[in-house]
Amino acid sequence: MSDLCVDAALPVRPEVGRLLYMLVRILRPTTIVEFGTSFGASLIHLGAAVRDNGVGFVTGSEMNKQKIAKAQENLERAGVQDVVRILEGDARETLAGVAGPIDLLLLDGWKDLYLPVLEVLEPKLRPGSVIVSDNLSMLPQSYLDRVRGPGYVSVSLPLGDGIELSLRES
Repeated sequence: MSDLCVDAALPVRPEVGRLLYMLVRILRPTTIVEFGTSFGASLIHLGAAVRDNGVGFVTGSEMNKQKIAKAQENLERAGVQDVVRILEGDARETLAGVAGPIDLLLLDGWKDLYLPVLEVLEPKLRPGSVIVSDNLSMLPQSYLDRVRGPGYVSVSLPLGDGIELSLRES
């Protein structure tokens, strides 16, 4: 499926990008993980905030080599390539190797993989970690049940196509 979307940018909406930037500036996370890089729009917002904070690092994930190349170009043009890296491959495998604790997680890839990616990363989320899940109207109920259940506090925000903002309690 990722090959079918090779030319689709699929960026976060500008207001979602501003939210990401603000969250990073406010929370000052050191380890940020993103699922679903596409052409790198969200990585630019996250990386710019990391750069402005002077602390932190962002790890993105993308399956498609062509999209990674375009994202790398965009990161270089934005001047954030030294605070961001993109892992190539299935996020359930590549992100499993990211060292924790993870302070902020952005889920913006294939919606049916939100829960499996969260399950891989959940042991690395520290209490107080923030999860931003984009495209609320398209999210599987199983994912929403998880982040609206025990161990999390969540709120839906009317930004872009909808955001589920979750706080990891335990």
